[in-house]
Amino acid sequence: MERAVLQITLCGLLLALVTTLPNKDDWDIYSFHINSTVTSRYATTVITSRVANRMDESKEIEFQVRIPKNAFISKFRMFIDGQEYNGVVKAKEQAQQQYTEAVSRGQSAGLVSSVGRTLEEFKTSVTIAAHKKVTFELTYEELLKRKLGKYELQIHARPMQPVKDFKVDVYINEKAGINFIEVKGGLSTKALANAITKTHADKQAWVYFYPTEDQQKTCDGCGDQGMNGDLVIVYDVNRDNSMGDIKKSAGYFVHHFAPSNLQRIPKNVVFIIDQSGSMHGRKIHQTRIALIHILNDLAEDDYFGLITFDSNIFHWKRELVQANKENVDSAKTFAQEIRDRGATDINQAVLEGARMLNAHPREGSASILILLTDGDPTTGVTNLKQIQSNVRDAIQGKFPLYCLGFGFDVNFEFLEKMSLQNNGVARRIYEDSDADLQLKGFYEEVATPLLTDVSMIYVGGTNLTQTNFSHYYNGSEIVVAGQITDNDIETFAPQVVAISSQRRVVFSDTNVTVESTDGVSDSHIQRVWAYLTVKQLLDKELQLSGPEKKNVKKEALSLSLKYGFVTPLTSMVVTKPLGENTDVLDKPKEGETPQATPSLHGRTMQYPGMMIPSRDFALRTGPDDYPGSAFYDMPIALDDTEWFEEAATVVPQRATTGPVFHRFLLKSENQSLPLCFDVAGEVLLKLLHHPTRELSVNGELDSVAHGGFKRIVIHFQTDQHIQIDTNGITVREGQTETQHTGLDLITAGSVTVIRRDKEIDVAAGDVRMVILIQEKGHQQFLWPVLRQKPMDSNATGILALKPAVYEEVPQTPLTKLKISNQETDVTRSNAVDYSILSSPTLDCWLMSAESALQRHLDDFTVSQL
Repeated sequence: MERAVLQITLCGLLLALVTTLPNKDDWDIYSFHINSTVTSRYATTVITSRVANRMDESKEIEFQVRIPKNAFISKFRMFIDGQEYNGVVKAKEQAQQQYTEAVSRGQSAGLVSSVGRTLEEFKTSVTIAAHKKVTFELTYEELLKRKLGKYELQIHARPMQPVKDFKVDVYINEKAGINFIEVKGGLSTKALANAITKTHADKQAWVYFYPTEDQQKTCDGCGDQGMNGDLVIVYDVNRDNSMGDIKKSAGYFVHHFAPSNLQRIPKNVVFIIDQSGSMHGRKIHQTRIALIHILNDLAEDDYFGLITFDSNIFHWKRELVQANKENVDSAKTFAQEIRDRGATDINQAVLEGARMLNAHPREGSASILILLTDGDPTTGVTNLKQIQSNVRDAIQGKFPLYCLGFGFDVNFEFLEKMSLQNNGVARRIYEDSDADLQLKGFYEEVATPLLTDVSMIYVGGTNLTQTNFSHYYNGSEIVVAGQITDNDIETFAPQVVAISSQRRVVFSDTNVTVESTDGVSDSHIQRVWAYLTVKQLLDKELQLSGPEKKNVKKEALSLSLKYGFVTPLTSMVVTKPLGENTDVLDKPKEGETPQATPSLHGRTMQYPGMMIPSRDFALRTGPDDYPGSAFYDMPIALDDTEWFEEAATVVPQRATTGPVFHRFLLKSENQSLPLCFDVAGEVLLKLLHHPTRELSVNGELDSVAHGGFKRIVIHFQTDQHIQIDTNGITVREGQTETQHTGLDLITAGSVTVIRRDKEIDVAAGDVRMVILIQEKGHQQFLWPVLRQKPMDSNATGILALKPAVYEEVPQTPLTKLKISNQETDVTRSNAVDYSILSSPTLDCWLMSAESALQRHLDDFTVSQL
C-alpha cells in the first residue's frame, strides 16, 4: 500500500485516509464524511466511510486511517447487514493472546505504525458478500495545542477514488470568541477553492468542504484516483481577560491561560550542536543554515553561548555574552565553520552547557538549554541512565532542556526522558529538504519567554492536571483541567502566580467568570481532563522506574480503559462477523514499530515504606470497569493527578487507653491492609525537607484526645518562615512578623499560601501541599497532605516516604508480618483517616513505629520547629 509522508508543522485535529485494494472496480466508496467538532480547543472527529461490494463474489474491503500521533481513538464500529460490530478497548495484556495467535498465523495483527512526522496509521479489513455494503465509523479525540499564536486543524484526504458523496464538516465553538479563522492547505486552492464555505459568527465558525467528483479529479495532486492533499483550518480565540477563559461542566473545569500584552523576558540561551561524523552531508549543512538564522533573531538584550561537540567540546566563547551585532556576527562565522568529525560525547557537552548557564545568573531573565544531536553517545559516559542523572544534577530544575533529535538513528526515548526530567520537551527533526526550517520553527516557539515559574492555583479545585510550568512563551498556551470540589462554584477561585521580568505577578481577576458549557455534553470537560491526565501520566511514566513507574502506568491504564482511549497501554480489539480473524489495534510510542507487548503480570512490586492518607482513589474505575484489581480500590495519597505514585500523610488517632497517642497509617501497595503504629506525646515531626529548594516543613503534634497537629512551620529561607495553626497564618521575615486570618493570597519569598474554610493550600516551587483543618469534639487540628512531590529525589521526611512491602505469616493466635526479611508481631486494629473531612475508620496491622518505618523514629523528629 502506498504510504504518504506528510510534511506537517503542527499536529492538527484531523488527518484521515481511506484506501481501496489495487482494483478500484472491485468495490466503491460511495460516501465519505468527516465531521469534526471543536469545543474549547478539544476536537472530536468522526470519520464515516460507506463502501459497496459491486462484484458477484465476496471481497475483502480494507479501512485505513491516518490520525495525529497526539490523538486517542475512542470508538470504532462497523455496520454490516444491519448488524453492529464494535471495537473494544482492553489492556494490552488482555489482548495479548489474540495478538500472539494472529502473529503465529502470519497475519499482521499489530495494525498501527508511525507514518510521516505526526501520523499513525490504523487499518482493518472485513470480507463483504457480493453486492453488500459496509459502513466504517471511527472516532478519535485530541486537544489542539496553540503554537505561534494559532491553532491548526488539519484534514488530509486521500480516498484513492473520486467519491460521489464526499463531505467535510467542521464546527468550532469557542465561548471566548473566535478572533480570526482562515482556511489553507493544498485543497483550498485553484479548482477546489469554491468547494469551501466558511462562516464566522462571533463565538462560532463553520467550514464546509463539498467537492464534486469532477473537482476531486482536477485539483493539484488529484487525478483518476481522486484527491490527495490537506485542508488546514487556522484560528485563534479572543484574549480579553488576562486570566484566560475557564469552562465547567458536571463538576469538571478546564482553564486556558495565555495572557497577552506582557513584556518579553530577556533570555540566556546556550546552543549545543552535535558535529560528530554521523552529521555528515546535508544534516550539518542544514544545521549551519538554521543556526545562522536563529542567531540573527536574537534580541540585543539576550545573552547566548554556542558549543559544538564530537568526542571533544569546542567553544565559540567559554562564557555567555550579549547578543550585540559584533558578537552575533562572530558567532555566525563560527557556525559557518562547523564541520562533521569524530565520536559523540553527549554527557560532556550538556554538562558544559549547563555550567555556562549556571555561571551566568541574571535577575529578570529566562535561561534555556537547547541540544541538537543525531545519534547515541559513543564516547565518554555512554550509560544513558548515568547521563540523565548527571544532567538532572547539573540543571537542578533551574532551567528547561530542549532536545532535538535529528533523524531516526537517534535514541529518541533517551532524549525525551532527559527533556521531561528537566522541564523541557523533545522534538524529532526529520531528515528532509526543510530540516533547517524545522529547526528554526522550533526555536521560534521558545524564542520569546513572557513568564517563568508559573504556578496555577485553584482554590476549591481537586484532581488537577499539571499546575507548575517553568516557562510560558509568547504564542503558546497553558491548559489545566480538574474537578471543582463538591461542584461548588462559589468557593472555586483560580489564581496564577508567576515571574514577569523582574517582578512577581499574580493573575487573580475577581471579575473572571467560570462559564458553564450549556448545550455541550456533560462529559465533554471531563474528557478533556481525562485526555490531559493520561498524556501527562504517560510522560511521567517515561521518567520513572521500578514501583513508581508501575503505579503511574496503572493509573494511566485505568483512565484509558474508563474513557475508552487507545493509548500505548491499551489495545482496541476489533470484532468481526463469525469466522473472520480478530484485529488488534495498538498505539506505538514515537518511532517504534508494533510488537507483542510483554505481560505486566508475574512480577512482585517492591515498595519501601510510605505514609499514606488512606483516601479513595479519586480517578479509579468501578469494579465492572477493571475487574480483579485490588489496586484501584486501594486508598491512595492525593486527589491531584500530577503526583500519586508516592505520597505520604499522617492519620493520628488517640489510643483507647493509657497516655495520649497519635496513630499513623502507613500505606502498603501490594496488600489490602495498611500498617499502623502509635506515637506518644507532643512530638515535633519532620514532615518534609527539600534541600535543593532550601524548603523545610515541620509539625508539632498536640496533646488532646483527637491527636492532630497544632502547628506546622514552613522554612523557606534563612530567617524566614510561615507558621500555620488553626487560628491563622503568621509570616516572619527577619524581625518582621505579620498575622493573617483572612482568605487572601499570601506570598512570602517562593512560597504561596491560600486559606479557605477548611483547607490551606501551600505551593513552593515544585511542591504542593494541602493542610486540612479537621474538627472533632469541638476542637480543631491540622492535617498535612502532600499533593505534589518534589522532583528532587533527595527530599526526606514523613511526607516523602514510600509504600511498605510486607508478607503475611499466619500464626495462631497472633499474626506475623515479614518486612525486609524480618518477622514482626502484629495485631489487627483500626485508625481514623483524617486526610478527608468525612474521616473514615480503616482496618490496619498495628505494630511498633520502628518495625513499620524500618528506621528509628528519631530519624523523623526535630528538636525545634
